[in-house]
Amino acid sequence: MKYFTRRSVLLLLSICLSWNADAQQLLGFHSESARKQLSLEAAFDKQLQAKNLNEWMKLMTAYPHQVGSAYGLKNALFIKDKLASWGFEAKIDTVQVLFPTPKVRIVELTEPTKFKAALLEKSFREDATSSQTKDVLPPYHAYSARGDVTAELVFVNYGIPADYDELEKLGIDVKGKIVIAKYGNSWRGIKPKVAYEKGAIGCIIYSDPKEDGYFQGDVYPKGPYKNETGAQRGSVVDLPQAPGDPLSNGFYAAGDKKRLTVEEAPAMMKIPVLPVSYADALPLLKALGGQVAPASWRGALPITYHIGPGPAKVHLKLDFNFDIVPCYNVIGTIRGSDFPDQWILRGNHHDAWVFGAADPVSGAVAEMEEARAIGELLKTGWKPKRSIVYCFWDGEEPGLLGSTEWVEKYESDLKEKAVVYVNSDGNGRGYLGAAGSHTLEKFINQVGRDVMDPEKGTSVLERLRSKMIVEGKAEARSRADLRIGALGSGSDYTPFIQHLGIASLNLGFGGEDEGGDYHTIFDSYDDFVRFKDADFAYGIALSKTAGRTILRFANADILPFEFGNFSNTVNGYATEVKKLLETTRTSAEEHNRLLSEGRFEAVADPKEARQMIKPMPVAPYLNFAPLENALIGLQESADAYTRAIADPGNISAGTIAQVNQIIYKTERFLINEKGLPKRPWYRHQIYAPGFYTGYGVKTLPMIREAIEQKNWREAEEGIMRVSEVLQQFSAEINKAIVLLK
Repeated sequence: MKYFTRRSVLLLLSICLSWNADAQQLLGFHSESARKQLSLEAAFDKQLQAKNLNEWMKLMTAYPHQVGSAYGLKNALFIKDKLASWGFEAKIDTVQVLFPTPKVRIVELTEPTKFKAALLEKSFREDATSSQTKDVLPPYHAYSARGDVTAELVFVNYGIPADYDELEKLGIDVKGKIVIAKYGNSWRGIKPKVAYEKGAIGCIIYSDPKEDGYFQGDVYPKGPYKNETGAQRGSVVDLPQAPGDPLSNGFYAAGDKKRLTVEEAPAMMKIPVLPVSYADALPLLKALGGQVAPASWRGALPITYHIGPGPAKVHLKLDFNFDIVPCYNVIGTIRGSDFPDQWILRGNHHDAWVFGAADPVSGAVAEMEEARAIGELLKTGWKPKRSIVYCFWDGEEPGLLGSTEWVEKYESDLKEKAVVYVNSDGNGRGYLGAAGSHTLEKFINQVGRDVMDPEKGTSVLERLRSKMIVEGKAEARSRADLRIGALGSGSDYTPFIQHLGIASLNLGFGGEDEGGDYHTIFDSYDDFVRFKDADFAYGIALSKTAGRTILRFANADILPFEFGNFSNTVNGYATEVKKLLETTRTSAEEHNRLLSEGRFEAVADPKEARQMIKPMPVAPYLNFAPLENALIGLQESADAYTRAIADPGNISAGTIAQVNQIIYKTERFLINEKGLPKRPWYRHQIYAPGFYTGYGVKTLPMIREAIEQKNWREAEEGIMRVSEVLQQFSAEINKAIVLLK
């Protein structure tokens, strides 16, 4: 036993008392309100039952439930009836959307040997639903072009722009060819998009076992990884241009709006594209000749990876039913007692490519259990101050159809009334994942502090911190708040934050639920309870995390936005883009210096030499002063606001109401109505999906992508535009500060 002096004991007690006092502080609540809120959350937690998640998942994944399907409607009605029984005003809000389904799928090797791909997934007795055939969509890519093409095959690694740069150095052209690319390193829709831009006439995508198969571990059903017949379905709509129904082109697809034709729709893929299993990909890749692929391109199939083109020649034929189908959004509302026109929105989608246990039902049942527990609180006489709106979206998988059309349909109401949107999209065992508006970063850190990890006996926030420290992220040791990620696209938060400027969060648990079930028939109840979250403990952890988020926003005295973390984050983004410009300039200057000294004349490979002897344009010095000044103003406003709300209990109710009306709309001022270059639907100037990353975020996107593309005029325009929105954002904070003073 260690010896403690009286002084050390008192010091330790002081530290513990300070921590406990801090633990009781809730952003947006004065001390008495905080005590009531914590008591409410304890009552909420007691209502949560994992058996409900298990029961509902088994029911909802019993049959395929893609958008427009009979079982999709049955699930929507089931959710609606549950919400109504829990005290919500519940309805199904239906929109009509384009959803292509396949009617012809042919992939065959015609030279130098013959092979026809099976394009089917094998069933297993260990997976009860895998033997179903009725209403099961086979592996395909929604919004692919029709086509009947035959051409030489070229292996393009992941099929991203950097891979085509490598092919160019090797003297390989894909014009008039069919390309085969690995899944990974980018969203699937980028691969055929870039292939089309490079002149390819068809695209095949497969999952290599090195990233998603036996190289990682035992394959399904023995283990969780992708077996040789598994193939990843998915959409290839041009999501970085705009989500939603591609025939409505950025407006709500109502009867009085003229739809585009499939041929007119700019977001439709321009060449045929199809996913295949690695069993079907192997004969195609084995038949390739030409240069051996670079070491970093090689997968884990038992072949030498060649690039081609040829001698492999492939016939790819695809045709589709381009049908307009109903999309069933389920909306449940509890009207707020004090501020009914301030909406706290929560969402997860309910449609799937097939059975969809992990994606999305694991998240949907956690959201349902939150709603049920809130319904139990209503029975005690409690009512939220603000309206709570629980949403279960349809049509997310093909391209965020349900949520986008709903947001466009109710745009005027949402602009005025939406306070925050909280999203999830599937869930599993492991660590808390949180991304979103950085005005919510401090808030979600507090929520994570107050939710216990079901396995580790510590908070989910501290478990995540430990992981980040082990991964070498030094800031996790020194920074009180863990950083949250920025939002690009790929789930239903996109129309809320990217189009309307509604502050948003995306939440979920994972990291210990790896596997190859994604968008296959093996994303099933049997797979989930064996390899994902057997006792649904992390489903309950998600319910606790998202439930606290909703309840705190619904009940807060001053809405829990905080601007210091946002200021710090955007400063970091500005530093990154300035460094990117400097790196681009230095690289070009060094290349041109070596060129002038004749350093490339001795390069042995003439193809490589042809690339090297081209002079590179040097980046100009851009004027970042407007952005730097805007960031200084933002920091000053953020600090002043933090001081002004230090004690919410000393601020009158009338002032608080006025302040809340201002601060929940601040994110709107990060929107520019012109949108981003070449994609006006995306209006947010701080976060956007990258033009060539799909789901992946680009921060300060107009500036960053212009520098990457060496479009210096657009970069300068981007600096001015970002500076303007930050100044407008700061001006709104300053309005709130004036009221508080």
